[in-house]
Amino acid sequence: MVRFDGKVGIITGAASGIGRAIAEQFARDGGHAVIADLDIEAARKAAYEIGKLGPEPMAVAMDVTNENQVEDGVASVAKKFGRIDVLVSNAGIQIVKPLAEFPFQDWKKLLSIHLDGAFLTTRACLKYMYAQKSGAVVYIGSVHSKEASKLKAPYVTAKHGLIGLCKVVAKEGAEHNVRANVVCPGFVRTPLVEKQIPEQAAELGISDDEVVHNVMLKDTVDGEFTTVGDVADAVLYFAGFPNNALTGQSLVISHGWFMQ
Repeated sequence: MVRFDGKVGIITGAASGIGRAIAEQFARDGGHAVIADLDIEAARKAAYEIGKLGPEPMAVAMDVTNENQVEDGVASVAKKFGRIDVLVSNAGIQIVKPLAEFPFQDWKKLLSIHLDGAFLTTRACLKYMYAQKSGAVVYIGSVHSKEASKLKAPYVTAKHGLIGLCKVVAKEGAEHNVRANVVCPGFVRTPLVEKQIPEQAAELGISDDEVVHNVMLKDTVDGEFTTVGDVADAVLYFAGFPNNALTGQSLVISHGWFMQ
């Protein structure tokens, strides 16, 4: 098991779901978990509870599409703890609609959260990581970083884009001992996915149960959802790897939905 004793990790979108699970595991492994979330009250509540698992956490209000909020939030973390060791870019949304009917404002909103957010938080953290000559960036991609599904044009586009960003960060960061990798989960039964089930059912004219078994999980080897714990384990493996042997890579965690 990798230990993160005294290390500081910023996890965006960490008040719930996958981000919350990553923050909890980071704390259990000895790190200071920073819960950066649009909902500051939810972030504070999560930080209070995560504080029972490990070292002192921190809650930060952060709209990842707001440059000033990102810069100020990251600076406040560095001021409090004196370092930033890990960034997990996890904040994201989903909007389901056929491409021919997709509103441009929704396209821009989704890409901004996933891609602008990843760029802004990465840029803000890199100056601290470069200064201390160490750090790890982990992007939460998706099986949709590798292949497409109907009704998800901007999401698939954004998740593919994270792999490109990761590779650039890996190349530019190497001389500063900063690594970047992507974890690509299959369907995880978070509130984000729960919301999609009836939406896809309505778009496709099928039942919720058919969406789960015939759309979401039909290509897995066992018909099982990926868990938040599965994702957290993969993230912390990347975050804790000791050198540049593992950088610029993506790892799919999907019960065999996508194999490479």
